[in-house]
Amino acid sequence: MLPSHGRYDYHPWPGRPAYAWPGGTRLAVYLGLNLEHFAFGQGLGAELAPGANGGGGPQPDVLNYAWRDYGNRVGAWRMLELLEELDLPATVLLNSAMYDYAPQLVAAHRARGDEIAGHGRTNSERQNMMNEAAEAQLIAEATAAIAAAEGAAPRGWLSPWIAESAFTPDLLAEAGYRYTLNWCADDQPIWLRTRGEGRLLAIPYPQEVNDIPSIVARKDGAERFAAMIEADFLERLRQVRDGRPQVMGIALHPYLIGQPYRLRALRRALAAVVARREEVWITTAGAILDHVLTLPEGTVP
Repeated sequence: MLPSHGRYDYHPWPGRPAYAWPGGTRLAVYLGLNLEHFAFGQGLGAELAPGANGGGGPQPDVLNYAWRDYGNRVGAWRMLELLEELDLPATVLLNSAMYDYAPQLVAAHRARGDEIAGHGRTNSERQNMMNEAAEAQLIAEATAAIAAAEGAAPRGWLSPWIAESAFTPDLLAEAGYRYTLNWCADDQPIWLRTRGEGRLLAIPYPQEVNDIPSIVARKDGAERFAAMIEADFLERLRQVRDGRPQVMGIALHPYLIGQPYRLRALRRALAAVVARREEVWITTAGAILDHVLTLPEGTVP
């Protein structure tokens, strides 16, 4: 037999029980808005032009650092305007370093009531490159920073680079987390086993309708990414007629989607979702967790 993670069992889609989201809806839609900060001159970071300084070095890589920083200085504020315009909530996936670097931006999301979820300290590091003690410290530091600023600890987590060690779900559960966005294995929430008595809800977070894989990796244009959002939404609306609910996440990074020509295309795509608001549940990842906790045991695999 192949090695297994042991976190969940296989559950074929046709055998799943039918259940509904609030209001009798079958499709839950949430925005995962990544607010990230990066070290200057070292560490990891997405690249507009790979190897901008010749094969990935030497540092400092001013081109790519400044491109990413545009997201915090400009793009994220344009995203806030768009969220207000369309009356959309968001789950903010927050590097805790943002409290020191751009506290006004985090405060603006707090003021509108957006959910704040943990996203590590900075996207310049990866959890799966640490030993267990160092990873536990990373989670503890990021959690404490959010709890101090927001008045409550975050309940959800997305690892920087979606990087996990063999211990990550265990450490998250032990730190008080209730859900993770790291596992993109399903269209419904599923329960993950941990080494303790607690369990962790894996809420779908997209790796397809996600601006980084789409725009950076596949080189999709702004119109292509917007069309992807609309097509995904319409097809899921068709699929949920079978009674089995789904979660549609839309993953956004302000240094990408906050560029003006991309934002214009995104506005059209999100407006198409909002136009069907009565048929779907536009929500946050944390609210999905809350609803799942009200369902009879065994409803969610």
